[in-house]
Amino acid sequence: MGTSTSHTTPESEGQPEGAPGAVGRPGRPVPGGATVEIPVHLLFRDDADPLNPVKVPVEPAVVARRRGTGEQPSPGQPVPVRRRQLPEVDPELVERPARVLPGAVGALAGVCGVTGTLVTSWWAGLLPPSVAEALSLPASLVAGPGPAQWAAYAGAWALAMLGFGGLARGRTGRAWVLDLSGGYRGTVRRTGLIWVNPLLRRRRVDVRLRHWRSEAMPAADHDGMPLRVVVLVVWRMRDTARAVLGVEDHEAYLRQCVEAALARVPVEPAGGTRGGVTAAGEALTRLVAEEAAPVGVEVFSVRPLRVEYAPEVADAVRRRRITRLDARQRAGLLDSVVDAVEDAMSRLTARGLVGPDDDERKALVRDLTVAFCSGRGEPS
Repeated sequence: MGTSTSHTTPESEGQPEGAPGAVGRPGRPVPGGATVEIPVHLLFRDDADPLNPVKVPVEPAVVARRRGTGEQPSPGQPVPVRRRQLPEVDPELVERPARVLPGAVGALAGVCGVTGTLVTSWWAGLLPPSVAEALSLPASLVAGPGPAQWAAYAGAWALAMLGFGGLARGRTGRAWVLDLSGGYRGTVRRTGLIWVNPLLRRRRVDVRLRHWRSEAMPAADHDGMPLRVVVLVVWRMRDTARAVLGVEDHEAYLRQCVEAALARVPVEPAGGTRGGVTAAGEALTRLVAEEAAPVGVEVFSVRPLRVEYAPEVADAVRRRRITRLDARQRAGLLDSVVDAVEDAMSRLTARGLVGPDDDERKALVRDLTVAFCSGRGEPS
């Protein structure tokens, strides 16, 4: 075993542990500070003053919050604000055209099924003689239906039901959403006579441009005063798959989006100084369009039609408006009276009809003011 000896330099004698000039023992880091590595040759330079060491400026380290710990970000760094994510619908649920056939194919299949039924009835001997004579058919050699006849009946009936049961008529502005056992099978937007698989479930939807006038909804102005707003929403169904299968009721969802937007956007009655209903309509349209887009609803505009104060504050707001209007009219009346009196006094003074006596001038101004106010106050 060996013993270790510690050597101290003259510069380190008399200095406490952790002093900047101490060489034998490492200094204790300052709590909350940052440490840097200094090359060894800088510690033994001849021109270095051990009593006044060179201070190296160190940038304050930015400490970010680590996930899963209780650390908080440094006060100097802004906390990133995470944008609210809109609800996402199944990405595979996207409108696509369904497989359909022309209506002539279904009609031909139905006619073939009916014809097969008549032929099978003649074959089984069940066709009345009068009908057979009208159709110029010979007498059947079979006395009654057998297994072969019943099989032919089943095939003819199935063909007739599939042919006639799948016929449908497409209209402009209307569409069918097809699904089978809960699975989406496509959308039919074609017009005219078409044939659709009768085993598929059909849901007729309206894809035209639609207008919805709401009832009076609660809102607020820039000062927080409660309002009742009636809006007109112009929209249409853009993606039928998401609108029908992605949400329970797309019309109710749209109404709720409008209510939520009214709660976030302040609405100003007509005649305001902050844009009025035009600015509020643009903000409402943007918010409702963003909220309704994930469910396949395209919103073109949300315009406030009628903006009224709530009944509980309507009387107070009306009185305040009347007071402001009265004060504005009084101020305008006073300005016009003062201008008229000043003009009259200037003319009287210029013509020498008013003397230099101040009391006389004040009395004349008072009389003119009363006369002008009385004349302006009379109804025309």
